[in-house]
Amino acid sequence: MKGAGIGDILGMALFALRGNWLRSVLTALGVIIGIAAVIVMVSVGEGTQAELDRAISRLGTNRIDVNPNFGRQGAVRMGAGSIFSLTDDDVRAIRERVEGAQYVSGSIRGGAQVINADRNWSTSWYGVEADHFAINDWNIALGDYFAERDYGAAAKVVLLGQTVREKLFGDEDPVGATIRVGRVPFTVVGVLEPRGANNWGGDQDDVVFVPLETGRRRLMGQMSLPPRTVMQITVGAASAEVMPEVERRIAEVLRETHRIQPGADDDFTVRNLTQIVSTRTETTRLMSLLLGAVATISLIVGGIGIMNIMLVSVTERIREIGLRMAVGAGPREIQLQFLAEAMMLSLGGGVIGIVLGVAGTWLTAKFVALPVALSLDVIALATGFAVATGLFFGFYPARKAARLDPIEALRHQG
Repeated sequence: MKGAGIGDILGMALFALRGNWLRSVLTALGVIIGIAAVIVMVSVGEGTQAELDRAISRLGTNRIDVNPNFGRQGAVRMGAGSIFSLTDDDVRAIRERVEGAQYVSGSIRGGAQVINADRNWSTSWYGVEADHFAINDWNIALGDYFAERDYGAAAKVVLLGQTVREKLFGDEDPVGATIRVGRVPFTVVGVLEPRGANNWGGDQDDVVFVPLETGRRRLMGQMSLPPRTVMQITVGAASAEVMPEVERRIAEVLRETHRIQPGADDDFTVRNLTQIVSTRTETTRLMSLLLGAVATISLIVGGIGIMNIMLVSVTERIREIGLRMAVGAGPREIQLQFLAEAMMLSLGGGVIGIVLGVAGTWLTAKFVALPVALSLDVIALATGFAVATGLFFGFYPARKAARLDPIEALRHQG
């Protein structure tokens, strides 16, 4: 027995575990659940973070939105956006006077029925200026953007989002076709690349774009929008570093153009969308840490179960340990065997947990519709957890078994 090889030690450990296989399975259950939970939780956390990163990219990393703030009717304070306080003059003032504002676009919006022959679809339309597409990183899949002359002439041209294109044309190329937006005929000049759902679940491709002046003259209908009014101004800063200064200067310029007295409330809001997304990113990170902590606690509970059963096993097998020591097994061999048993319990539970974790991740993506990102790093992390659990929680029982006195062990009546 003296100098037993690693193969002999593993064989004896496996034999001991098979002798009470049901107890071994129940002992490993905590590790199985913990590893599966770690894989699912980390995959969901990483998938959500990746989706937020894509959302930031789609929004434009240096984007700033300016919206109307509030209005009054007599002594009654109205809600945000209840008045139209932004105009083309504000757009021009920001473009000319705010250094660092690389792109500036005014926009208006509404809803309409779009019709192609016997197909129709209810969607949202936006009247925009040329910079809108650069600010929001909209790319063309088919056709082209509006021509410069289309903006000034209020041309009846339209760009389609992918959802609208599919509803009206299926797989056909719609460029050059005529559709109706409301009651007005428009020529399709291009189709935008797909964007998918935004971070709030809305379909970004369910939209059509027209030139700003076209939207005012042709589509506003009964809204009685004041002349030269815009519902929103979107600004693309030249870099992330200049965004705070750009925001400050936008507010200063608009207070001047709106002749707002010192101490009076602004009739507009300046909002940095990346700050909002960054807050959501931090929230998601904290939630991922929380979920990971819950999974880790489950793993610790499983490890404690392993330690408990191994201590029970040492107590039950004291006479066996004494006999092995009597025929030449040293403390090292005894310690390695019990440590090997703990490792087999932990690794066996880890393997089953990995299989269940991968299956759980797939089911989560398919049926719960949560973003997931399963990678080899996650599986390696789970394997490392399993190994660490076996080593940490198996060491004390193994050491206790190795330090038994051979004579006292042989006298023990099991």
